[in-house]
Amino acid sequence: MRHILTGLVLSITFIACAWAGQPTHIYGVNLGSWLVLELWMLPQGWVDMGGQLCGSDCSTCISTESAFAQAYPDTVNATFAQHWDTWFTQSDVDTLKAAGINTVRIPLGYWIVEDLVNRPYELYPQGGLSYLRRGLGWLQDAGIQVILDHHALPGVQTAQQMFTGNCTTDVQFYTPYNYQRALVWTAVMTTLSHLDPNFGSVFSIEAANEPINDASQTPGYGTFQENFVQTVRAVELTLGISVPSSNLSVSVPASVSNNFTAALNETSSATIFPAEVQAALSEAVPIIIGIGATYGLQTIFEASPFKKSGTPLVTNFMDMHWQYNNPSNPADVAIGPQAYDDHLYYSSAGNDSTSYMTSICNLAEIQTDAALGNSPLWFGEWSLDTQFNATDEFLYQWADAQKLAYSKGAGWIYWNFKIEISNLTNGNARAKQWSYLEGLELGFFTQDPAAFHNPNVCAPYTNSTSNNTSTSVSNSTSKGTSSSAPISIPATGYQPLICFMFLISSSLIFL
Repeated sequence: MRHILTGLVLSITFIACAWAGQPTHIYGVNLGSWLVLELWMLPQGWVDMGGQLCGSDCSTCISTESAFAQAYPDTVNATFAQHWDTWFTQSDVDTLKAAGINTVRIPLGYWIVEDLVNRPYELYPQGGLSYLRRGLGWLQDAGIQVILDHHALPGVQTAQQMFTGNCTTDVQFYTPYNYQRALVWTAVMTTLSHLDPNFGSVFSIEAANEPINDASQTPGYGTFQENFVQTVRAVELTLGISVPSSNLSVSVPASVSNNFTAALNETSSATIFPAEVQAALSEAVPIIIGIGATYGLQTIFEASPFKKSGTPLVTNFMDMHWQYNNPSNPADVAIGPQAYDDHLYYSSAGNDSTSYMTSICNLAEIQTDAALGNSPLWFGEWSLDTQFNATDEFLYQWADAQKLAYSKGAGWIYWNFKIEISNLTNGNARAKQWSYLEGLELGFFTQDPAAFHNPNVCAPYTNSTSNNTSTSVSNSTSKGTSSSAPISIPATGYQPLICFMFLISSSLIFL
């Protein structure tokens, strides 16, 4: 559960380091509901596809990709192909480029690597990788960089959430079997990011979107974090990519120097890596060969020199503060470039404009994370949503203030790039607070994402000693719900904020 400490003097602007391939400052959007569909963003479209709206409990109807695949096994692939083809298009890329967006975060389910799906016990749409490759090609041509976000993990990482692809209380991600499947996914995605030409704009892979907040309920997660990093680096070292700050090395026999999959199979026996990583590399090899056969990449994967002087990917985790109850610190497992992600949505900050502005204008997140080694930090999800009836005048200020706060870190990535406008979303009432493109059209966002309507928007609120910021939390509030919504949208798991006064006097130095 995210905590905001209000009242901290923000006298320091964090200057984020950037690695090769990463924008020096991120101005981005999420491509939500494309390859992991969340019905609250397109309720009419979901109903038209054959899905259902089931109120506050998303487990009681056809509300997720898994439920849809079970209900329509014969038509699910064709139905989702139509969705993938139309929800994110070349026109959207052109619009984002014109708006100055330099980064997108793409939420992905583990099932995009279809061999990882345990059929018939697990059912999901098939064919998404083809559309991902096409979209990545568009983004690469536009010069927009990409974060691949493992948004929905095998076994489900959080209960009763549509963003996991399967709304259930049976959370099984935190088990050896599903950690292992996630590592295989990681090996495959790392390989594609370096060898598939369509993946050329990918600079980062996020290990796990929004795990359970209570670390006591995520046994083994710290070990998974360590193995995730080593899996990425094992693939890269096999490719001959130098990884800064790494004592690891891989020797590729000359006999397999023209066959990456054979070389990766050799690396899977390297005892410098944990057994889980070795197994993930081995299991990834036949999957990579199969993807090569499907998409005409056999020569690249199996019959050409693969040693390259590319740059390592940025491994990415939710920051340490995402969890409580003695969580592991992802900074402890970094090997080479690594960045951190936080998601801020306001469910309770006094429920008035002054409290919201006081909170965001005194945001301490960047400094507190840096003190734990969790830097650079980008804010991978945020919106203009409020728990009161915000005026358009306030939304101008709210947009400026959040951009200003998050830009003191490595940058920001808005949720979402677009939202359906229909009777089921009360016209544009939902889109105006959740769609970047709608907010841009309405003028809440500046055409230049680095600019502000009022760069001094926080002046009246910074250093405030007012303690009118509420300590209450509304656990029923999550992304996608709104007082203006004409239908009940299931909760989607985006954690409410606890906002309170905590005065700190300190001097921090960032190197």
